[in-house]
Amino acid sequence: MRNQRNVTDGTGSGAGEEAATPEAPVIVSSVAGSFPWGVLTRRHPALIKQVRDAFPYEPWQHSALDALLASVTDGVIEPLPPGAHDAAQWEAWGGGEQYGRRWGDAPFLWAESYFYRLLLGAVGYFGAGPWQSVDPFAPFKRAELRGDTVDSELAALDLLVPLPERERADALLRASLWGNRADLGFRLDSADGEAAEKDDRLVADDSARLWSLLPPDGAATVQLVADNAGRELIPDLVLADHLLHSGRAGRVVLHVKPCPYYVSDATTADVVDCLRRIADADGSAALTGRRLWAALADGSLQLRAHDFFRAPLPYSAMPDDLRAELSGSAVTLLKGDLNYRRLVGDRLWPETTPFATLTTYFPTPVAALRTLKSDVIVGLEAHTLAGLEAERDAWRTSGTHALVQVRDRS
Repeated sequence: MRNQRNVTDGTGSGAGEEAATPEAPVIVSSVAGSFPWGVLTRRHPALIKQVRDAFPYEPWQHSALDALLASVTDGVIEPLPPGAHDAAQWEAWGGGEQYGRRWGDAPFLWAESYFYRLLLGAVGYFGAGPWQSVDPFAPFKRAELRGDTVDSELAALDLLVPLPERERADALLRASLWGNRADLGFRLDSADGEAAEKDDRLVADDSARLWSLLPPDGAATVQLVADNAGRELIPDLVLADHLLHSGRAGRVVLHVKPCPYYVSDATTADVVDCLRRIADADGSAALTGRRLWAALADGSLQLRAHDFFRAPLPYSAMPDDLRAELSGSAVTLLKGDLNYRRLVGDRLWPETTPFATLTTYFPTPVAALRTLKSDVIVGLEAHTLAGLEAERDAWRTSGTHALVQVRDRS
């Protein structure tokens, strides 16, 4: 949906972002009818209600949620309360530029991230007391791990056993790419109409370039920046296992969020829940679960939860210690829509802007595995863009299209 091309003011973009240009305005939420506007005016109020209904919260929590709802619907962005443990951090992340502005006038990435920080504060996640560290999104994430659908997806791993390694790798990459839209997504079958349709909906596919960065010599370190928990994290973990088991990686570092974030984003607790779900399955899935458990024990699979992964900033602003952690790796795999927005900048770039041009700052070769769920998109061929625009559907935001984009060292 081309709904923000009239936005040309990039002021207040937050620490670390490049100055905006008329060609690439910062995405905001103030344009009525736009995707970000819908998130601000509909999704966030609905989420407050869902969180409220999911727990037997106390009166003070209900009052705090009421205040947050009033703020996002008809108020301005306010600083964190005095004594908040991360008040200085949010100030450094650009809070001084955003406090006092209406929510819709702040950069969408910043406002959306700060909303989740305030939501956690409202339910007492950070404060001392009985509700400290209680994930308000846990019921939604854990519900995804129950039921027959996950059983079927894990059982489909058995179908990959007789396949050549490259076909198996491609199947697992596709499953990780499509996440919870990939019902039976582990299956690689040219006769499977659903799988063929999903390939037709890849707007860019650099899979071959990605595999060229990972020869099966067991020497590579792969950084995997996770996105969602539940049914989306399971195929990410299965992919990590394949990289290790096939020798395409000698070490995989899995980066998760340090606290609950964006409803379904993965934390360490979610990784453990998914590992148990995989290990409790039958057949190949159970073997995968045991290998992943052992990989954590021997250090070939490692977990990280750097605080910057909850920052409202692009990855061009990553701190030196995170840059050092990533440097020297064969590739960094960035999963999902939010990571893509942070990778290229949450701006309305011309769609044919080269992906490599916007990611030269990244300290390693980088691969984006993304199902499209927001406005920003780069790296498209002109003929691909023309075909997508001719469809006249919400291909940018509906999750019906996906991409694999890679920038190697060249």
